[in-house]
Amino acid sequence: MIELKDIHKSFGDVEILKGINAKFDTGKVNLVIGSSGHGKSVMMKCMVGLETPTSGSVIYDKRDFTHLEYQQVREVRKEIGMLFQGTALFDSLTVEQNVEFTLKMFTNMTPAERRDRVNFCLEQVDMPGINQKFPSEISGGMKKRVGIARAIALDIKYLFCDEPNSGLDPVTSRLIDELLKSITEEFKITTIINTHDMKTVFDIGDDVVFIYEGNNEWSGKVKDIKTSGNEILTRFIEASQFH
Repeated sequence: MIELKDIHKSFGDVEILKGINAKFDTGKVNLVIGSSGHGKSVMMKCMVGLETPTSGSVIYDKRDFTHLEYQQVREVRKEIGMLFQGTALFDSLTVEQNVEFTLKMFTNMTPAERRDRVNFCLEQVDMPGINQKFPSEISGGMKKRVGIARAIALDIKYLFCDEPNSGLDPVTSRLIDELLKSITEEFKITTIINTHDMKTVFDIGDDVVFIYEGNNEWSGKVKDIKTSGNEILTRFIEASQFH
């Protein structure tokens, strides 16, 4: 489980996050929703250590990530996988080299052990046998799958996804959703997804945090969203054009 305790984040005189409290459960697909510019991405960056909160704590299974020593932070980061909006694959590296990148950085695996792990991860995302292809040789949906394979290469506990369906057609988007759901449940990962796609929320989400003007405006079960009684959330859902 990941817990946020009174997270504030300011850039100069501008306060972006205004005391966010939230919990993200293990083995669940946790969705973070909200309009652009309200703090979703900044919150995620604070959670993974790309930004340092102005105040507050990010707790990874009772470990206060914001106040750990360097080596302890490094250990937590080994447990974190990230799927970036644009996949962020290295164009000059093959699929195999992309997936094994963190294995070479954080483990003492032999080349044979790394290859076995790469093959396992590619099989998990239904992409076996493409090890020697370059990103330019595969489709956008395939790149997303390779990005997921790279994210889980280190046998992670926490998976962060920033708009995983961005730029994908509806059919491929649903396939990526289903893949993220199955990986979360099979490996008991704590998955956090930033998304504008309300179909993703209703199709695979377990819990939701709705960020509005830097605050946790509403959080709860996906099944309770439409009956939340929160006018701001209701307007957001209606504006999403998903009914």
